[in-house]
Amino acid sequence: MSKQRLVIIGNGMAPGRMLEHLFEVSDAFEVTIFNAEPRVNYDRIMLSPVLSGEKTYTDIIIHGEGWYAERGITLHKGEKIVQIDRDERKVVSDKGTVAHYDRLVIATGSSPFIIPVPGADLPGVLAYRDLDDTEGMIAASAKGGRAVVIGGGLLGLEAAAGLKLRGMEVTVIHLMPTLMERQLDTAAGYLLQRELEGRGIEVLCQANTKRIIGADRVEGVELADGRIIDASLVVMAVGIRPNVKLAQEAGLAVNRGIVTDATMRTSDHSIYAVGECVEVGGMVYGLVAPLYRMAKVAAEHLAGPSKAEFVHAETPTKLKVTGVNLYSVGDFAEGPNREDIVLRDAARGSYKRVILKDNKIIGAVLYGDVADGGWYNQMLKSGEDVEGMRETLIFGRAYQGGGNADPLAAVASLPDDAEICGCNGITKGQIMAAIRDKGLTSLAEVRAHTKASASCGTCTGLVENVMGLTLGDTFVIPQAAGMCPCTTHGHGEVRRLIRAKELKSIPAVMQELEWSTPEGCAKCRPALNYYLVCDWPGEYQDDQQSRFINERVHANIQKDGTYSVVPRMFGGLTTADELRAIADVADRYSIPTIKVTGGQRIDLLGVKKEDLIPVWKDLNDAGMISGAAYSKGLRTVKTCVGKDFCRFGTQDSMGLGVKLEKFLWGSWSPAKLKLAVTGCPRNCAEATCKDIGVICVDSGYEIVYGGAAGLHIQGTTKLGNVKTEAEVIEVIGAMTQMYREQGFYLERIYKWAERVGYDHIKDVILNDLEARKAYYDRFVYSQQFAQTDPWAERVAGAEAHEFSNMAEIKLEAAE
Repeated sequence: MSKQRLVIIGNGMAPGRMLEHLFEVSDAFEVTIFNAEPRVNYDRIMLSPVLSGEKTYTDIIIHGEGWYAERGITLHKGEKIVQIDRDERKVVSDKGTVAHYDRLVIATGSSPFIIPVPGADLPGVLAYRDLDDTEGMIAASAKGGRAVVIGGGLLGLEAAAGLKLRGMEVTVIHLMPTLMERQLDTAAGYLLQRELEGRGIEVLCQANTKRIIGADRVEGVELADGRIIDASLVVMAVGIRPNVKLAQEAGLAVNRGIVTDATMRTSDHSIYAVGECVEVGGMVYGLVAPLYRMAKVAAEHLAGPSKAEFVHAETPTKLKVTGVNLYSVGDFAEGPNREDIVLRDAARGSYKRVILKDNKIIGAVLYGDVADGGWYNQMLKSGEDVEGMRETLIFGRAYQGGGNADPLAAVASLPDDAEICGCNGITKGQIMAAIRDKGLTSLAEVRAHTKASASCGTCTGLVENVMGLTLGDTFVIPQAAGMCPCTTHGHGEVRRLIRAKELKSIPAVMQELEWSTPEGCAKCRPALNYYLVCDWPGEYQDDQQSRFINERVHANIQKDGTYSVVPRMFGGLTTADELRAIADVADRYSIPTIKVTGGQRIDLLGVKKEDLIPVWKDLNDAGMISGAAYSKGLRTVKTCVGKDFCRFGTQDSMGLGVKLEKFLWGSWSPAKLKLAVTGCPRNCAEATCKDIGVICVDSGYEIVYGGAAGLHIQGTTKLGNVKTEAEVIEVIGAMTQMYREQGFYLERIYKWAERVGYDHIKDVILNDLEARKAYYDRFVYSQQFAQTDPWAERVAGAEAHEFSNMAEIKLEAAE
């Protein structure tokens, strides 16, 4: 039976989620997507962290190139549909592509509203809607100056905070008396304004824009009261309008949005619509949770007869600005027969307001302390009568039923239909069922299988509590801990803030992140040094005094105070000349022990510290460089003899190992990195217990990673198969860079993979060619600053103090 043709106009979050649901229950469609943007599907709600520097584009991709290929989807990137021909059931793109459909889904989203003032079309005036807008703001921020953000709603404030973190001076202009007036009441709006002003963001409420000033590009903004604000960038974030033009021209019913019934069908029953372009039940939506509900309903009806219908539900509002906690849901406007319960804590800067009608919660506004937001929202949805807890309601869940503040007890008392993840509409019961049915044991697995906490991440704590409730003592809820006693920030937060604030020295990190000690300690300084080396190649100067002794002297200190010297042997190969040079060095400097290592190298043991530099010089003269046997970086690429000598070898494992080691050497990483290339599945090079391994097979190469063979023993996990050596090198280079950028100091690659998720790594590195290329390019760039032999540098005089005596002490006869 031939498949039906499903054509989708738009490739945003709503149609992407619709396809996920559809493919779970049906394979009846041949899918074609037209995306006006020249890229794959990404998480738009995470654009603010991209703007602030907390994430990159590759971090927010939802479906990489491989996802579409695996499902046989035809994706036309950078093609905009300009005509829908309902009679012939076809669509036409601006590039002339024609696609016929049996079912059509319109997901054209919305457009930013640009206020009609003089100068709105000047260069330097941007909206804030998609990745192109975000990249435009990032580029503008690199030049400095002042940004004026017009609009004090969600997007405007996220833009303002991100541009401030990018180093710009920022002014927010807002027409209404308080910020976010559609989501916050006056009191919460005041607290929010005070917080933003405390961060150096100027806020002007009740300010009306008269015109944008500039000749060839924006130079300032003039307000209606005559005030002029200098500006090198203007961001308009004053609202959105559903994109209905295409549907309207096709003769579909249109009002504010494309009108659909509760099944997401338009006035033409062969055409559905989902997302911000839709008007359903007389309402249009801009938050992701209702869009995902639309997606699920549309998918069920595309798959076959269904009773699923879209039902309006109040959606909480949260601001994605680090350190600003607010939560708003429901109706908080003035009205008859309503009661307000308010709690203000001036010392803590918190505010809680719950609105009741007929003893039921109809709205809540929280600022500062937002822990009980989900609880209030659940009671709002259920319509629970709160008369019995009226006197303690404002104090939160912990004060109900005897004051039990145990978070697991709080989650246990929630019904199974309680929503845990608002972005994705995932309930407590769905998470618990997935954990039990699929044997999930980690947060990464729960995210991969349920999407809970996979979007904005603010519900992570709740998801972990549900996991703790379901798994019992076998699951330990991670406790946020500082990376050392000098700071309350964890490794992840420090890494994020180094990038977001563009901190490029250890003193800058300690000052900006409020270290509690003047110089740091032996835990934090090496970690900070690595993070800065990784994040700012070519800009940050490696601080040798923030490294441990082995990395400072580029040799491993032994228990008797002598050192071990290991020259690099690429891929485990050496020559007769190199072996003679090593023997000569051993004789010349009376080195007592020579040992072959497990990594296929030669270790000279017992070298005196005063002999290190001459030993290195002699080895350099013979063409050898440091083997970095001491480093948190690439150690070895172990190989077997491969097809040139072995009867079972399928590929040139030695040659590929040499190429990999020559490509990777010199790079620093969170922890030591060991690789192996084995010529056939017999695995003589032990690739399946390395950090990264390559297994040569007849059809190409199988790449595995995440192994360990030390105190912790663990086999590798398969990443996937590629056909050529060039692909192997690109994939491994990209994954190494992803690990370098995301790993915590001293975190081995298997621990990193467990933390971020093996499926996520595969999606990014193997399936998403664009993301892979971006990581690979960043690694290649960093290597031009890393591939310098430290032995040769020390021979030339670098860090000479490390190799000279502090003082000479002579014994003199006593008088």
